[in-house]
Amino acid sequence: MNYQDYKNSLQGQPLPLAYVNLDYLEQNARAILDRAGNMPVRVVSKSLRSVDIIKRLLDYSPRFQGVMCFHPDEAAFLAEQGLDDLLVAYPSMQKTAIESACKAALKAATIVLMVDSRAHVELIANIAQQVGVVMPVCMDVDMSTRFPGIYFGVRRSPINTPEQAVELYREIVNRPSLKLEGVMGYEAQIAGVGESVPGKELQNRAVPWLKRLSIPMLTRRRVAIVRALEQAGAQLRFVNGGGTGSIDSTQQDPSVTELAVGSGFYSPHLFDYYHGFSYLPAAGFALEVSRQSGSGYVTCSGGGYIASGGVGSEKAPQPYLPEGLTLDDNEGAGEVQTPLKSLSNKKYKNSVNALAHGDPVLFRHAKAGELCERFNELVLIKNGEVVDRCLTYRGQGKSFI
Repeated sequence: MNYQDYKNSLQGQPLPLAYVNLDYLEQNARAILDRAGNMPVRVVSKSLRSVDIIKRLLDYSPRFQGVMCFHPDEAAFLAEQGLDDLLVAYPSMQKTAIESACKAALKAATIVLMVDSRAHVELIANIAQQVGVVMPVCMDVDMSTRFPGIYFGVRRSPINTPEQAVELYREIVNRPSLKLEGVMGYEAQIAGVGESVPGKELQNRAVPWLKRLSIPMLTRRRVAIVRALEQAGAQLRFVNGGGTGSIDSTQQDPSVTELAVGSGFYSPHLFDYYHGFSYLPAAGFALEVSRQSGSGYVTCSGGGYIASGGVGSEKAPQPYLPEGLTLDDNEGAGEVQTPLKSLSNKKYKNSVNALAHGDPVLFRHAKAGELCERFNELVLIKNGEVVDRCLTYRGQGKSFI
C-alpha cells in the first residue's frame, strides 16, 4: 500500500492510532514458514501483545504451534483467553505470578516456566506443591559467545556447560512437584542484531564475522547440553531456539525441535538492517499533522514511542509514509509533538508542503510489540480498508512488566 491508500483507509479515524496491515501480516507469516523449512514455529507474544493477533497467527497454519510468553501472569491470562501450550521465556521470582501460572496449569492449561538457577527451582517447586500440581519447567541455557575483548551476546542464563545443566537437572529431579520438559537456547546476537544498522559502521563490519564464528560454537554447545541432559535421564518434550534473525541457522541445529519467532510478523524498522531476508512493514502508527512549521516542515501530535535497549538513534520511530520525511535532529520524536522535515530532494519537499492540517503521517516503531504498550487497540486494515479493530494487552487492562 502507498501513502494515498493508507490515507484513504484511515479517513475519519481518530488519530493517533496503531494499525496492522493484515495482508502484510499474512505475507510475513508465509515467508517465515518458508524460511523455517519443516520446523514448527512457536509464536512470541512479546512481539505482538494482542490476543487477537496471536490467535490469528496460530489459526493461519498448523505449523505455528504454541506461544512463547514473557511473564507467568501473562501465561495465566492467555490461558483464560483459550490459548494453550504456553512457554514463559523469562524466569520470575514473583510468588503471586508463579502461583497464578500454577493454578492455571491445575485447570489443565499447559504452561511451562523458565529456570536457570536453584533459586528458581526451589520457589516454583514450593508453590507448585502448595497448589497441588506437577509444574513443567524449561531450562534456559546461555548462548552468548566470548572472544578476546568481546562479549558477543546477552547476559541471561549462567548455564553454559553440560555439567552445569546436569547439576540443575538434578535439583529439578529431586523435587516431585517439578518436571523438566524443555530446553531453551536463544542466540540473541544472531537473532536480534542487524548487519547494516545506520550510523554503526564498525559494528556492521564486525557483526557478520562474529556471527559466522559463533553459529558453529553455539550449535556444539546446545547439542552437548541436550545430549548430557538426556543421558542423565531427562525426557525433553521440546528444545527451543532462535528468533526472527536466526531462523536459517537455528533450524540447522540437530538438537532443536522448534523455532521461536515474533518480531518478523510486524517487521519493525530495526529488521530492515539484516542480510538474507526482508519482511513487509505490517504494523505501525499514524499521527496527525497538527502544525505546518515552515516550508519543508510539519509537526505531528505525539510520537515519542522510543524502543528499549541500549540508547541510540536507531531506537526512535521512523517516518514511513509519505516518503521523504525525517525526524528533526534537535527534537527527535517528542512526548506530545514530533516535528518532521523533508529530505533535501525537491520532490520530497514539495510532497511535504502538500500535507494539510489533519493529514496522517505513518511511522514505524523500532521494536515490534512495544508499540502496543502505547495504544489500547489496533486498527486492522485489509485490501486497503479498515475491516476491524482489536484490543492490545493494554486495552484489556494488562501490563505484565
